[in-house]
Amino acid sequence: MDRRHFSCAGSSALGIILTAGWRQAHALGVADLSNADASQGLKTALERGAASAVGLLGKPDGFLGNPKVRIPLPGFLQDAAKFLRALGRGKQVEELETSMNRAAEAAVPLARDLLVAAVKGMNVTDAKNILMGGETSVTTFFAEKTRAPLAERFLPVVSKAVEKVGLVEKYNQVASKAKGLVKPEDASIQHYVTRKSLDGLYLMIAEEEKKIRQDPVGTGSAVLKKVFGALK
Repeated sequence: MDRRHFSCAGSSALGIILTAGWRQAHALGVADLSNADASQGLKTALERGAASAVGLLGKPDGFLGNPKVRIPLPGFLQDAAKFLRALGRGKQVEELETSMNRAAEAAVPLARDLLVAAVKGMNVTDAKNILMGGETSVTTFFAEKTRAPLAERFLPVVSKAVEKVGLVEKYNQVASKAKGLVKPEDASIQHYVTRKSLDGLYLMIAEEEKKIRQDPVGTGSAVLKKVFGALK
């Protein structure tokens, strides 16, 4: 056989073998994780992501100063705000937007114990399924387990924070009549801010999760390195 042909064929075969070997090693790496490792690794990731998100958002300017999660004026009020500013009522518009974001910042710390409870309630099957899921499967799990109860907990805090702003009542009056223009869940400023607060919380948890999956070594945690490193 021609040496060049042999070399080419050999290289190709070697590539296939190495690729297959990598896939097998990847599968074995995940399969070899003990139930305790998988569960502990995921719980550690969840706890870190939750703590980081709550810490970043639940403080002054956590929402207002972060363009990724800053809560804008809802729907049609953004267009109305232009006219209000033209009429010299820009200060009221700014007051409303600031109060909405301050409300979110005040509500987020209330999420901590429910997020921790969701982590503690996770079983081994949940852990391994999520580890093999997409890069935000942890965050999806969190949202499914905590969104409804957190919305109930956030709403009174949000309501108290925004109810003193004059435009809130006017928005709610218009929104209640403009059924075709406003989503049902945004029929009041209070519900809108509650929803956006939760969106921001889960977004920040997702970002932390991505960091852990992409660089488990950089977390400094041996458990995360072992568990998420097996998925590389």
